[in-house]
Amino acid sequence: MLSVSDLKKGLVIEYEGTPCTVLSIKTSSPTARAGNTITRVRLRNLRTKQKIDVSFRGSETFPEPDYEKRPCQLLYTEKDTYFFMDQESYEQFGVHVDELEWEKGFLSDDLEGILALRCDEELLGIELPNSVTLKITETTPAIKGASVNARTKPATLETGFTVRVPEHIDEGETITVDTRTGEFLGRA
Repeated sequence: MLSVSDLKKGLVIEYEGTPCTVLSIKTSSPTARAGNTITRVRLRNLRTKQKIDVSFRGSETFPEPDYEKRPCQLLYTEKDTYFFMDQESYEQFGVHVDELEWEKGFLSDDLEGILALRCDEELLGIELPNSVTLKITETTPAIKGASVNARTKPATLETGFTVRVPEHIDEGETITVDTRTGEFLGRA
C-alpha cells in the first residue's frame, strides 16, 4: 500500500480501480489545530487518458496497480503513429500520437531507455528516461558575450518541442532536456 507521503510526479497508482499516473502534487497545511494536511493531486487515467483532480488527506492509502515495466525502443514514426519494439520479446506495437500528449515532445528515432507500462497485456502508456539529447532546429542567433546565467530565449527542438535556453546557445547545437519538466539541462 502507498500513502499520500509516497506520492511523486510520474508515479503510477491505483485510483478507483484504475491505474493512474501522478502529474502534479500540491500540499496545503491545515488551518485548524486538529486538521489534516490536504494534498491536491492531478492524475491521468492511463486507460482513458482523462485528467482527474483529487484531494487526499494525510492518512489515506491506496494500492499499487499490478503492472509491469518493459524496456522498449522507438523504431520509427508513420503518419500519426509511433512504433516501438519491446527489447525483451522483440514484439512491435504502435501508439497513436493522441495518447502521447507530453511524451511526443521528446521522442526521436532510435531513442532507448523508454519503458512500456503494461497491465494484463494491455499497453497503458510509456515512461521516458529522465533526460534526452535533442538537436535545436530553430532559435534566434547566439549573442556574443552572453553569459551562461543570462536571459533565456525560446528554441525549437527536432521534435517540435519548444524549450527555453540561454542566449549563448545557437541553432544546430545538441542539448540535454529534462523530460519531467521540459527544462534545458545543458549542452550535450
